Amino acid sequence: MRIFQILEFNQFNTGSVHQMFQAATGLRDRGHDVTVISRPDETLELRCSERGVEFIGLPLRNQFDIASIRRLHRIIDARRPDVIHVHKGVAHALALAATWRRPVGAFIVNRGVSFPLDVWNRGKFRTRRVDRVVTVCEQIRQVVIASGKLLPEKVVVVYAGTDVNHFDPAKWTRENFRREKSIDDRDFLIGQIGARDWKGWKELIDAAAMVPNVRVAIIGCRNDAEKNEVMSYAGERRIADRALAVEYRADMPNVLAGCDLVVDASWAGTGITGTIREAMAMQKPVIATDCGGNAELVSSRDVGWIVPPRDIGALVKAIEEVTGDRERAARVAKNAREHVVRGFSSELRITRLESLYATVLERRSAARS
Repeated sequence: MRIFQILEFNQFNTGSVHQMFQAATGLRDRGHDVTVISRPDETLELRCSERGVEFIGLPLRNQFDIASIRRLHRIIDARRPDVIHVHKGVAHALALAATWRRPVGAFIVNRGVSFPLDVWNRGKFRTRRVDRVVTVCEQIRQVVIASGKLLPEKVVVVYAGTDVNHFDPAKWTRENFRREKSIDDRDFLIGQIGARDWKGWKELIDAAAMVPNVRVAIIGCRNDAEKNEVMSYAGERRIADRALAVEYRADMPNVLAGCDLVVDASWAGTGITGTIREAMAMQKPVIATDCGGNAELVSSRDVGWIVPPRDIGALVKAIEEVTGDRERAARVAKNAREHVVRGFSSELRITRLESLYATVLERRSAARS
């Protein structure tokens, strides 16, 4: 198949870019002709080139970028892709406009956030030219169906995947990240990835303030302002000496290896938190809020802890259960890796996407004949 993966974001500090790149390279490795279309970026272009994926840079400024629509239309007209898979709102709108007079064999739209569709974006999902909406969990699927008033068969779940060979605890050591950040080997380190408010990092600091003898690292601060906000809040809760604001990292297996527990305290917007899936693959105990599709990943007490969003008491209790029974936490963490390998690996995701594309194309072909 000739496949276009289109996404306006181009920085590897967002899950959508990682998942788009994973799909592009995974499909390329299986022999498909894959092109990534995104805003110009030397790093993304280089990584695509290294994996044999063509990269085309377009401005993709906003949903009304006429110049990008025209250029994308010419590219589609010349290349005639079998599949266009768009991953965010701007890419979605521009690709629809660019295919107005040249529909493709399969037009696939990703939806990775749990916010309902509204009057401003509902039409982009309801149009007949969108063949399937791919959501990253069942909870988002139900939100899209209800808020978009879509037929259930139009919306399918393809879980985001983790490269379990890269996120392999046997390949990483606990000491590297800790030495870099001067964290004592005896300290119990809780990691949370993401410093946006809705990620719940403040709730985690509130909980850590009530649990002695733990340290907390808020990882992925995008600038000094976010670092300062984290440390200021920790100071207000009188745990500045036990808190750490960490910059965005490209070496997440190394960072997760240094943690004793990984938490996602999100209270809005999330699908299935990728860093919780990665921490499970790294054989770490995890606590996640029952937000978005996290409960589909942390599906039982045998693989992790689920707590209600913004429930500080429940979060404290879960942390105390992990710190109070390390042997059980280790068993749960071992189960968690096996759970991800069986149901949430990148290879399984690529197989599901490949099958979805082929099914849509076969049905289109049958309808024409």
